[in-house]
Amino acid sequence: MTDSGRHQPALRLTRADLDALPNYVPGRSPADLARELGLPEAIKLASNEVPYGPLPGVVEAVTEAITASHRYPDMGVVALRDALAERYGVDADRIATGCGSVALAEHLVRATCLPGDEVLYSWRSFEAYPIIAATSGATSVRVPNDAGHGHDLAAMAAAVTDRTRVILVCNPNNPTGTAVRRAELDAFLDAVPDDVLVVIDEAYREFVTDAEVPDGLDYLDRPNVAVLRTLSKAWGLAGLRIGWLVAQPVVAAAIRKVATPFSTSTAAQAGALAALTQVAEMERRCALVIAERDRVTEALRKFLPDVPTSQANFVWLPLADRSVAFGKACEARGVIVRPFAGDGVRVTIGTPAENDAFLAAAEAALA
Repeated sequence: MTDSGRHQPALRLTRADLDALPNYVPGRSPADLARELGLPEAIKLASNEVPYGPLPGVVEAVTEAITASHRYPDMGVVALRDALAERYGVDADRIATGCGSVALAEHLVRATCLPGDEVLYSWRSFEAYPIIAATSGATSVRVPNDAGHGHDLAAMAAAVTDRTRVILVCNPNNPTGTAVRRAELDAFLDAVPDDVLVVIDEAYREFVTDAEVPDGLDYLDRPNVAVLRTLSKAWGLAGLRIGWLVAQPVVAAAIRKVATPFSTSTAAQAGALAALTQVAEMERRCALVIAERDRVTEALRKFLPDVPTSQANFVWLPLADRSVAFGKACEARGVIVRPFAGDGVRVTIGTPAENDAFLAAAEAALA
């Protein structure tokens, strides 16, 4: 290369519009923070993981599956789809699996949207939604959360246009923990045109205790409804990345068509099948998380009264412009939380000891 060539402007090899797209932000490494602070360990409450380890039998099933890692996995994911179909009372041809429910959301948008089509969702909601829309060439339409930090479904219905192809309803909502109740969801679905796909994203369904928060599977008689679930949270398989979708057979078939081949690994399939046999233990662990969620919420409201009621495995602190500073204050005490600049802070429910450490940090920062 000539000297003059070295100083030529770099060629653009990627899409210019991605420059304005924020990166997905994972939780910070607790090992890195512990080294930085000189502590034996740090506490990570930033990624909505359940803290109690894999469910019984999962490690053994995954270990056995790894012995066949030189072979491709079952691309049809037949055994797991059948197990999910039996547990949830749906037909297997209505199920698709993927690398977490977030991958399935991406596949849904890819299967329904062309450039210029609209993907509508509440904001703030799951931070992957804008990325999914943009990388599919679709246009994001964000409808602000209501005063209670939840979905404003009436405003979302009013925002539908003839370009709207997909509506994402995160229920419970990540990161605020708020949940849409049955009457408002019924009215919303009645108002949405039949040719618009409504995706009910239920990654945190197992932590719901409000009887008025509906199960998305109850709406599968509506042809334009799809439901997303994951085994990353309550089922303890975050590191194996496996989610599933239920929709009309034609929608599920389209998702299986556009999904990356063999993306549901052999280990993930084996781990999921083992986890699904441990329903009672999964529910016991969820009950521990729920009890701690309620305790943490009550404690936080003593110095931050407008903490909303959560139906997930995390709580939301609506700190607005104080969010980033609060996150740094918690990290200074060895506790990693997830601030969203200008909006609030999401804090995962951990073990009682981890939650006590967070509450001490929160009180020091806010009281």
